[in-house]
Amino acid sequence: MKAIVVGPEGPSLVEIDMPRPKPAEVLVRVRAAALNRADLAVASGQPHGPTGGPDAIPGLEWAGEVVAVGAAVNDFYPGDRVMCSGAGGYAEYAVADHGRTLPLPADLSFEVAATLPVALQTMHDALITQAHLQPGETVLIQGASSGVGLMGLQIARWRRASLVIGTSRSPEHRARLAESGATVAIDTKDPTWPEQVRAATGGRGVDVIIDQVSAPVANGNLQAAAVLGRIVNVGRLGGSRGEFDFDLHATKRISYIGVTNRTRSIEEQRAITARVRADLWPAIAAGGFHLPIDGRYALAEAPAALTRMRKNEHFGKIVLTV
Repeated sequence: MKAIVVGPEGPSLVEIDMPRPKPAEVLVRVRAAALNRADLAVASGQPHGPTGGPDAIPGLEWAGEVVAVGAAVNDFYPGDRVMCSGAGGYAEYAVADHGRTLPLPADLSFEVAATLPVALQTMHDALITQAHLQPGETVLIQGASSGVGLMGLQIARWRRASLVIGTSRSPEHRARLAESGATVAIDTKDPTWPEQVRAATGGRGVDVIIDQVSAPVANGNLQAAAVLGRIVNVGRLGGSRGEFDFDLHATKRISYIGVTNRTRSIEEQRAITARVRADLWPAIAAGGFHLPIDGRYALAEAPAALTRMRKNEHFGKIVLTV
């Protein structure tokens, strides 16, 4: 089969053996795969949790048709249309754990489906499981113009948050955040942005902050949060080291929660997928969650697609068609 493999000169299209599913896995003929920031690390030869390194195949999410299943799998069958999360999606065939696999609604295209698994799993876990977002509470999504950020806006609205604030440093991107449910869009380059958040909440501050930026906005998050607010550290796009006002953190009695998939067991990852299916499936099947596709590239063009992601100019998701 053809796959994008990381070699000494970077990622390139090569011919390799087709993977075989382990007992709890499904083998999928990939029709579309979506890019994620972690793919940049894998494509540069760096490890990302248990994946990555030399000869790795990037790709955390994809959609296609099941062609074979492992001996322990009894919930998917050859011919099923599915979307998956895992590793190795930049290829004509990929394997996924059956517990990280979801069936495709009849009207959902492979391209659209490929954009959904990571965003749904990440933001449902962050907003619902970790932050315990309740109807009527207020939410701030840092880095809202990414695919995961846009999904966070949508899940917050699905949860009936009373106010959903999204941030982006791009004026063009801020202008589009309302399409995914943002009621307020804020530029964190403006040093007064924490005051703007407090003003939008009547001086109280936001109940929940989902932070994909970290270092440069860490203290601003503490200023923008309400007393007893919850901050979930999902990503570190702005850096993994920075100042932190411990006194303000304690004064407001803020819960600061860190999450990553890199240290989660397969059982934990299955549980996240199961919660997504239990809570969000009717809305997914009805087309209630969607992400804009910024660009489409053929599998052989994956290096160019990764370059576009590295420039950080895209809005939504970048997709490979296989």
